[in-house]
Amino acid sequence: MSEAAVAPSQEEERGLARVAQRLAAFTEKWFPDAFIFALVGVVVCAIAAFAIGATPASVAGAFGDGFWDLTAFTLQMAMVVLTGYIVATSPPVARLIERLAVMPRTPRGAIAFVAALAMAVSMINWGLSMIFGGLLARAIARRSDLRVDYRALGAAAFLGLGAIWALGLSSSAAQLQATPKSIPPELLRITGVLDFGKTIFTWQSLLCALILFLLSLAVAWASAPRAGATRTAQDMNVDLDDEPARVEKPSRPGEWLEHQVWLPMILGVLTLGWIVLQFATKPFLSVMSSLNGYLFVFLMLGLVLHGTPARFMRAVTQAVPATAAILVQFPLYASMAALLTKAEGRDGATVSHLLAELFTSIGGGGGFAVVIAIYTAILGIAVPSGGGKWLVEAPYVMQAATDIGMNLGWTVQIYNISEALPNLVNPFFMLPLLAVLKLRARDIVGFTFLQFIIHLPVVLLLVWLLGMTFTYVPPVMP
Repeated sequence: MSEAAVAPSQEEERGLARVAQRLAAFTEKWFPDAFIFALVGVVVCAIAAFAIGATPASVAGAFGDGFWDLTAFTLQMAMVVLTGYIVATSPPVARLIERLAVMPRTPRGAIAFVAALAMAVSMINWGLSMIFGGLLARAIARRSDLRVDYRALGAAAFLGLGAIWALGLSSSAAQLQATPKSIPPELLRITGVLDFGKTIFTWQSLLCALILFLLSLAVAWASAPRAGATRTAQDMNVDLDDEPARVEKPSRPGEWLEHQVWLPMILGVLTLGWIVLQFATKPFLSVMSSLNGYLFVFLMLGLVLHGTPARFMRAVTQAVPATAAILVQFPLYASMAALLTKAEGRDGATVSHLLAELFTSIGGGGGFAVVIAIYTAILGIAVPSGGGKWLVEAPYVMQAATDIGMNLGWTVQIYNISEALPNLVNPFFMLPLLAVLKLRARDIVGFTFLQFIIHLPVVLLLVWLLGMTFTYVPPVMP
């Protein structure tokens, strides 16, 4: 091998990039599957319940009775992924991606471009952001006139989920708190209903999203490998050729309706009429905070964009595997929450009560916000799920917030701002994107780890300073 061929590898392994690549290799080798974390989490919660004096019958009852407490929310979170995938892979969006891919003029500009669009789309739907960002990265990497680092492109495509998604419309915690039927009764008694006007639509939350957007964009641009260290998709032997779409033709009379465009169009018109009716008859925030309405619109949009029922169902079939982890893990998170809130010890207290007292002892102000943010980020390594982790964390965190008079809506946003941080170092939610990119986690974690290092102090500063602009508001019950 020539000296010139070795040079790029040597250059890319210096300094922080070298540390990040080693961390990525360690994570990939030693981190178990997220499902194992969920199983271990149940065991830990059960042990904690036993430790405070809960009986075996109480622990077993809480585990089994709580398992299906969140069936509706589990389906809703799976639908976030499914609808995002369906919309991202539709023909109109594919054509849009091809047009967008020719716009960047420089390698660094291309990386920043992918990062900006991935983050912007994540404010609408994080599932859509991942697939859209991955397909855009692939389209740019296919350009023969632009030598762009494919790893940095992939990391940029992930920034929606690693930076600001939880401050957008598909925020699991904000959506759950705005949907009374999805809130567990134990949590509802503490928080009441918090619509988007109290969480993601506050000016403090929008300011955080803007700051983190600009910060992520700057880091993505500045950390793009220079010419000597650039590794393109071709250098990494990644096949970027997409399989041509099959020409679908009905082979028997019974299949005729499957290939007609007018059926989806009629449903699209009905959906549009429903949207107009909702905004005409209900408060704006009530409509925007409806998780069921949000998913309904995205599903119908996917149907219309795919054109025919046959193409739509093919996209659904391709999307379903990406929902598997949610479907099997969220019931376990529900059991964890039940063990924390329902398994009573000798004095009638639960683990949740004791944790709430611990956080209450911190006191109010910026200290509480910073501790909750750090705790959320650390817990996110073990429970890599925004919605699932909120179900476990919310009962005692929100009780503590109530006890010290911290604004409940901002407490949700402290969680949301911090929740994205572990995604930058934990490969769990990278998996759908990596499948699109045909890369391994270690290929992009070096870049996302750099984002994590820079984001962490900024996030802690934001939750501390902005928390002082809120006042406590009693919960509103449905």
